[in-house]
Amino acid sequence: MNDIIQEKLQSYNCETKEDEENAISEITQEIALYALAKAGFFEKAFFQGGTCLRIVHGLDRFSEDLDFALRSPALDFDLAPYLNKVIETMNVYGYKIEVSGEDKANNFVKARFLKDDSIKRLIKFEHGLDLRNKIQIKVEVDILPPPNATNEVNYLDFPVDFMITTHDLPSLLAGKCHALLCRNFTKGRDWYDYLWYIKKGVVINVKMFQEAINQLGPWKDKNTLVTKSWLDKELKKKISQMSWEEVKKDVMRFIKPNTKETLKLWSKDFFIKKTDKFISLL
Repeated sequence: MNDIIQEKLQSYNCETKEDEENAISEITQEIALYALAKAGFFEKAFFQGGTCLRIVHGLDRFSEDLDFALRSPALDFDLAPYLNKVIETMNVYGYKIEVSGEDKANNFVKARFLKDDSIKRLIKFEHGLDLRNKIQIKVEVDILPPPNATNEVNYLDFPVDFMITTHDLPSLLAGKCHALLCRNFTKGRDWYDYLWYIKKGVVINVKMFQEAINQLGPWKDKNTLVTKSWLDKELKKKISQMSWEEVKKDVMRFIKPNTKETLKLWSKDFFIKKTDKFISLL
């Protein structure tokens, strides 16, 4: 099974140690997704977030976490049985997974960390990767997801062919816009993904976005009506408040060297112009 991982790693044509670190993390994510599918997890949940964009839709940046939303709310959802099966499946590929993390009171997101320090020692790396650093994948499951998401079936082919269920692109964009406006810390990857959606001409699932902002964030329980003008105003207000140098720093390690040149364009004016294009699609 190590040969499969070695061959996959070589297909990335990594140019730096950072590239290799991102590549082996992503390979681990894909094997974890296969293990979750094998465990029947996608009968209960949908894949979402930046890693979904990367693995399913070809977003040209790396991502850290595996984010999911339950098909329907279930406050008593237990992630442990699925992760036990994930450990078994990933062991076949040379991983020795440790699971850490615990549920927090009144938190509607179940989160666990999958950690491994075995697979790196079985694979050949070209750029001097530090074998002391464990691979760490965060698995998050929204157990009280906003309603009105639309979903689809997708197929992946590594390490073998398998099926997953995901939010569709308009619903993924709704989740991303919620993060842009409601996240209480700077995450440059959100803005990178925002540009990707605009380039692809994706139109936001407004109904899901409205439910999301009324569920969590500064507009919680305010029955805010999301209109074209409201979204335009709030996005541009957020853009005006951002420290774009900080934003760029966050995204740097997740993109290829030849893509970093584009970050020089990132500024208040650049994103306001992009938002004009985004709003014109509504």
